[in-house]
Amino acid sequence: MNYQARRKPWQNKDKVSRSSRRVFPENISLQEAWEKWGKVLESIRPLPSEEIPVIHSLGRITAEPVIALNSSPFYNSSAMDGFAVRFEDTFGASETTPVRLKIGPEAVEVNTGDPLPEGFNAVLMIEDLQIENGYITFHAPATPYQNVRSVGEDIVKTELILPENHQIRPVDIGAMLAGGNTRVLVRKMPRAVIIPTGNEIIDPGTPLEKGKIIDYDSFMIGAIIEASGGTFERVDVVPDSKELLKKTISDCLDKSDFVVTIAGSSAGTRDFCPDAIAELGDVLVHGIRIRPGKPVLLGLINEKPVLGIPGYPVSAYITFELFGIPLINRLRGLPDPPEERITAHISRPVSSTPGKEEFLRVKLGRVRDKFMATPVGRGAGALMSLQRADGIVRIPELSEGAAPGSEVTVRLLRPLHEIENTLVMIGSHDISIDILSNWLKKTHPSFSLSSAHVGSMGGILAIKRGEAHLAGTHLLDEETGEYNIPFIRKLLPDLPLRLVTFLRRQQGLIVPKGNPRGITGIQDLTRDDIVFINRQKGSGTRLLTDKCIREAGLDPSEIRGYEREEFTHMGVASSVLSGVADTGMGILTSAIALDLDFIPVATERYDIIVPGEFDGFPPLAALLEIIRKDGEFRKSVLSLGGYEVDDMGKVVYEQ
Repeated sequence: MNYQARRKPWQNKDKVSRSSRRVFPENISLQEAWEKWGKVLESIRPLPSEEIPVIHSLGRITAEPVIALNSSPFYNSSAMDGFAVRFEDTFGASETTPVRLKIGPEAVEVNTGDPLPEGFNAVLMIEDLQIENGYITFHAPATPYQNVRSVGEDIVKTELILPENHQIRPVDIGAMLAGGNTRVLVRKMPRAVIIPTGNEIIDPGTPLEKGKIIDYDSFMIGAIIEASGGTFERVDVVPDSKELLKKTISDCLDKSDFVVTIAGSSAGTRDFCPDAIAELGDVLVHGIRIRPGKPVLLGLINEKPVLGIPGYPVSAYITFELFGIPLINRLRGLPDPPEERITAHISRPVSSTPGKEEFLRVKLGRVRDKFMATPVGRGAGALMSLQRADGIVRIPELSEGAAPGSEVTVRLLRPLHEIENTLVMIGSHDISIDILSNWLKKTHPSFSLSSAHVGSMGGILAIKRGEAHLAGTHLLDEETGEYNIPFIRKLLPDLPLRLVTFLRRQQGLIVPKGNPRGITGIQDLTRDDIVFINRQKGSGTRLLTDKCIREAGLDPSEIRGYEREEFTHMGVASSVLSGVADTGMGILTSAIALDLDFIPVATERYDIIVPGEFDGFPPLAALLEIIRKDGEFRKSVLSLGGYEVDDMGKVVYEQ
């Protein structure tokens, strides 16, 4: 292919002015990008071979057929402990007419694996014989080569053991060694050089300071490369300099099969990767209509692929999976393996912007007879949304999203058997749920807990729709002053269930250390110098907040930041810590975790709804056992601060 003909005029321009921003020259669909990249892959031949010891060949790809150099076994050997005999000497043996043979000339004692003595052609098992006075006695005749492993029974010399382009497994190593092979020709492992870029990037372990970002992308991408059968070298971080970046890329080409740059591929004034790659070779793709991952760049320099991976971690992961792993497979001479997919139902509405294909991260679990998929976060920088995800849903480019309960196809990131043993908990957020999840995995490694934070009301409605095994809730009924039970009676009147108390916790206003604004209570929220951060509608904390605002006679429209919402207590605490907000309603534990101050407002009961239909589900039984009886788990919750666990595991309502 003549890649030079594909060069764009903009690619040969001088350094972009730092006062201007690049407009993506291309913004193509994922399908178009794949077609262009596919042509590059078609032109790539598998890597040449190298000879290595068989004992170190696990996972490698054979570069030529492996032929047996000897037979296995290579001599006739006894398959049992017993005596070697001539089968013709055993004729006539029966229950009524036993045969006796003299040990030595007529019967030779052998153990399993011993060579068959010359002139003998069968073995009688020791348990079928009587031995006395130098003779063996038996009651059944032998057949030719009975209990004998003959030459080549397993492997015959010159037999094909492994074909070319075969990924070597543990059993293959045994077969090659048995066939006399101690060395094997395999394809060289694809070598990548990873180049992290950016003035703000620092190595892991470097003391943190504002404006600096730890380089974890390089090592995450490197791990993907290694897991896919390649090797990688990470060079030192390259600061924002086009000429320095060009030199680094040029230096890395000779010692690699492909190069990966991290960050610097977008449209910022310091994003020099597009120009650097264009001046060294060809930019084939820059800008794809996907979310996350739009700024990905695919190029070719001296016939070697170069991938410009976006700096946001989720973008980096997804784009390298899309384009980097197929490249590694091609270099190894392997087809792309099939992806494991299942059909699931979305647990809550998902809106998507038409014009971009979105890769939505979801948690999964089987509830009743269907899999439920719950979104876990969507930001390109939200690495934990990917780390916690069980699968990825691709939302088509022209779609506006997915309605609750609608079917979606999920590409699995975890084995299906793990998902089958996953408890789905939807509802109110609490930090202790993470402790519970870890404790379940620690005590029962085959079980998992998947939690989605959609608020107490969202949890109750998920139970009503049959989308969760459990729901966390702390809804206060203003008329009765009772927690949770009035809402269950109203919204789940006919559903057999138990309401189990998990813990009691303090809710209040989280403020910065030292309370610099001098906030004393709810009445201060309407002050001009106070910025508030709220919880989402339907959460128990939001209901408590609104109740307190009404009782204080305040107008929510006069509270700056009232409309801005967070979905977790830690999200609220983080907003206060970072200065995004001066205060927000949350639990004491989250304030303690981030070393913030706290103004108590109420003590509330956090309960777990347990539908009766799941009583026989082993992961649920294990989790409830932990809640009811595990004293060490309770200690770990108490150690967080801000909790009371005296009633943990108590059934407070049943219907």
